[in-house]
Amino acid sequence: MGRFLRTFACLLFLFAASVSVASAQSARGDPDDGVLVLGRISDNPKAHYEQLKPLLDYLVPRMAGVGIRSGRILMARDLQQMSSYLRRGRVDLINETAGNASVLEDRGVAHSFLITERDGVLRYHSLFFVRRDSPIHSLSDLRGHSVAFQSPYSTSAYYLPGSQLLAAGESLEPLLSPTDKPAPDRVGYIYARTELNVTTWVHKRLVDAGVLSNLDWIDPNRVPRAFLPDLRIIGRSDDVPRAMMLARSGMDPQVESRLRELLIEATNDPAAAEALRKFLGTTRFVPIEESDRVALRRLAQGVQRLRREVE
Repeated sequence: MGRFLRTFACLLFLFAASVSVASAQSARGDPDDGVLVLGRISDNPKAHYEQLKPLLDYLVPRMAGVGIRSGRILMARDLQQMSSYLRRGRVDLINETAGNASVLEDRGVAHSFLITERDGVLRYHSLFFVRRDSPIHSLSDLRGHSVAFQSPYSTSAYYLPGSQLLAAGESLEPLLSPTDKPAPDRVGYIYARTELNVTTWVHKRLVDAGVLSNLDWIDPNRVPRAFLPDLRIIGRSDDVPRAMMLARSGMDPQVESRLRELLIEATNDPAAAEALRKFLGTTRFVPIEESDRVALRRLAQGVQRLRREVE
């Protein structure tokens, strides 16, 4: 009887341990549980859920061969929280701008594996602009003047132009308000929050210069047509990919390979058309070329320098 009880207790312990491990794996969202988690940094979860869900519904049934049985969407409030989700395996897949992708890659929590083409555009760049009657004619003339960026997470309206100014030997100084002025040997900067604010502040002479993407420049909702005759472009950045698809570090190579295959082929699959359209206006996913890798490495170095020397 004593031997039976000891054997039963041992079996009970092993069972409890296995349940505990399984529960821990489920809580972490490990890939072994067969769930593909698509993440998004969002200030509007309901709207973004509706954008992401169709693509997830398209992918999951086609990934049964690599063990995926269901899908889930997880929103993060900011880049820091998304980094934590990726590090802990709670998010598997995310679409981000090139700038934010470089931050996630630098933290070692994810890696880019495809470029996302949005509205038929694969790559874009930043444009520096001033009023037409401004004495500023080149980026070197910005010293002692103010520049409006859009936000500290914008690729085209912060990461690219900010790193370009640093590479040109300029020093950046944060300003307290649009009317604040920097030291004579520095370029002052302030975040305008929206693209329209960037344009309006330059047009109303609140700041000396602004930065937008070339796509925003031709958007009348961000650069009103009535403003254009009064504005002048003084410089531009290099091109970078419009957006990137990233997989979390440590993802099963078979799962990542199948994702890559499905996303590239989705362009030619009528069943994917609506899902792509809702996914932030995606028109296709394409492989990353070596020239893109070079541009992304250069951008990553610029972002690291901004965070080290400016922020």
